[in-house]
Amino acid sequence: MASEEKIGSPQYVILPEGASRIIGREAQRANIAVGYAVASIIKTTLGPRGMDKMLVSELGDIVVTNDGATILDEMNVEHPVAKIMVDIAKTQDKEVGDGTTTTVILAGELLKNAGTLLDQGVPATSIIKGYNIAFEKAKEILESEAHDVDIDDTETLKKIALVTIGSKNIGGDDARSYIAELAVRAIKQVAQKVDNKIVIDRDLIKIEKKEGGDIMDTEFINGVLVDKEVANANMPKRIEKAKIALIDVALEIEKTEMDARIEITSPDQMKAFLAEEENMLKEMVDKIAKTGANVLFTEKGIDDVAQHYLAKNGIMAVRRVKKSDMEKLAKATGARVVNSLDDLSKDDLGYAGLVEERKIEGEAMVFVEDCKDAKSVTIFVRGGTKQIAEEGERAVNDVIGALASAVELGKYVYGGGATEGFIAQKLREYATDIGGREQLAVQAFADALEVIPKTLAESAGMDSIDVIVQLRSKYKTKEGKGYGVDVINAKIADMSKNGVFEPMKVKLQAFASATAAATSILRIDDVISAKTKAPSSGGAPTPGEEE
Repeated sequence: MASEEKIGSPQYVILPEGASRIIGREAQRANIAVGYAVASIIKTTLGPRGMDKMLVSELGDIVVTNDGATILDEMNVEHPVAKIMVDIAKTQDKEVGDGTTTTVILAGELLKNAGTLLDQGVPATSIIKGYNIAFEKAKEILESEAHDVDIDDTETLKKIALVTIGSKNIGGDDARSYIAELAVRAIKQVAQKVDNKIVIDRDLIKIEKKEGGDIMDTEFINGVLVDKEVANANMPKRIEKAKIALIDVALEIEKTEMDARIEITSPDQMKAFLAEEENMLKEMVDKIAKTGANVLFTEKGIDDVAQHYLAKNGIMAVRRVKKSDMEKLAKATGARVVNSLDDLSKDDLGYAGLVEERKIEGEAMVFVEDCKDAKSVTIFVRGGTKQIAEEGERAVNDVIGALASAVELGKYVYGGGATEGFIAQKLREYATDIGGREQLAVQAFADALEVIPKTLAESAGMDSIDVIVQLRSKYKTKEGKGYGVDVINAKIADMSKNGVFEPMKVKLQAFASATAAATSILRIDDVISAKTKAPSSGGAPTPGEEE
């Protein structure tokens, strides 16, 4: 790459052949267009009347969903700005488990409104500053308008769950209500108080899916479902009042790490050698049986001879269990995972009312249930087809995330676009107190927030402009702050009376992620295709490459 430099004159860079560069306003315009295009793709999936998307892979695999995070994750995107939009959806999903569609739609609208201001001559730096001011004010309003909820408020938690699950295509109202109840039960089961705060580890709620049956066949298991079969056909397949041992030990004769050679010169020596191996395996099983355990789970393998002795002792054994499942089993049953059979004692055993192998759609699975004080539970999702079962799994994941966010922060706000619409109204009033061009950016931020009630209105077949006019009028009254879009009945209504509640943490994260994405994209005024670095071969550098 050559360059020409003179004092007091502009710098010129000659790009290598095949490279590309977009600069200035053209780069900003292109980036805004891409960001808004990505948001437009998932815009129609928002709300209980949202539409589904079908994604077809190159291999013909099909995913049918209206989950924003799944759609963006499955999409094949190449543009760097599109990847930023995908990343904010992933962040939202990872942090709070819900609100991905809202986040991406809001980011797209912020970019579109910023494009309008750029066309009017407002500098990008002023827009970025104004957006950050608007976000801080929106956060302040959001926190002041939030309502309290705790782990014992089952009714409110169920309403939050129903709103989250309302947009999922998993059946009728009965199915959604049933799934919501299971999710609330799971959250209450695994919640723990740490330093006077409720903490929920979502990993302790295992979600398994299997096509077949109906969504109403979904089960809550007060314990853990292990997707493995019992190691040997001669072992018991059902044990009540199970005493469970969890070991991270192979019930096998392991090979030494160093090379070893054993010389056998007669049949008697071979017989003695095999007898010694069998005796070693029998001793391993005897150590387990001595503790009184009648169910065994191990991360490692189990030799055929060891399986035989386990079966003779009436012990059900499951091998090669995932480490994550072992941790859940420990939390559910109260057992301790032991790394040495010499350390295993009856005090290390856990308890379950029932451990049973069952055939589900022709595949064996081991159910560990009826645990005394399970701190890990399972929701076993069923569905008539693979796609429905997968959508059910996504729905449960979302509702678990939303409930965890609500309980941990202890706050909820009104849904149906009521929160976004009300904050937009307050931001417009606040904008008049701000001097300079940032005022225009604050107003643009307020307009962007209204994309949520607008989109909900459009999905319900309503006139979005009429809806926004009606809502703005309501927000000027003292009792109108809770009004949003009643998508089911296609009218505006008081969300506080309709019980349409959403976790404040989800909204806060959505506002933060959307603002961060939009401002970071607006900062870009030069897009250059970087050269691909060749893997180092240790040889001489190529021409033009620094030594």
